[in-house]
Amino acid sequence: MLVSVRIYAIVLLALAACTEAASNKDPVQEAKFQNERRIGEEAVTKRQIRDAEFVVDAASRKMLLLEISQLAVRKATSADTRYTAQNVTAQTTGLLTTLKALAQQKNITLPTGLAETQATQAGELTGLTGAAFDQEYSKRLRSLLETEEDAADDMKDDAYDPDIRTLAAQQLTVLQDLGRAAGVLHDKLTP
Repeated sequence: MLVSVRIYAIVLLALAACTEAASNKDPVQEAKFQNERRIGEEAVTKRQIRDAEFVVDAASRKMLLLEISQLAVRKATSADTRYTAQNVTAQTTGLLTTLKALAQQKNITLPTGLAETQATQAGELTGLTGAAFDQEYSKRLRSLLETEEDAADDMKDDAYDPDIRTLAAQQLTVLQDLGRAAGVLHDKLTP
């Protein structure tokens, strides 16, 4: 009886350690792993794997866009920065909702939070104030939107799945509009 209680206690501690280690995983890498595992069990092509990676990466970037833009709505000193951040938040929320619906339909696992590097970027932005915050926000916003535009532009033609091609094409127009607004903001804030 005493031996079985000790074994039970050891198993419980091991499970607790595994659970704690699992909670420290990068959400983006975990989503990619889950998709690769699911895809590995099915007869899937490399282009379908690329489609799934695009959806995961696009969702991750949109979550970062939302995070830094919501922060800018609260912290920005420039009215132009706040206005742009509000617009980015509204537009990106819609894009992310559409992306989540498609991911669910296609059985693609999405990240549940920001990747470690993204969380670090958002944290660095949080530490800034005043004009320095506004300038850094506009710089990061512009860079992030350029990456999003490039990815959507590639996938509107190259995606294996026609639904993902359609989604990329639809999102590209919104991303281009946001990119232009980010460029205008950056030009206004850069001395």
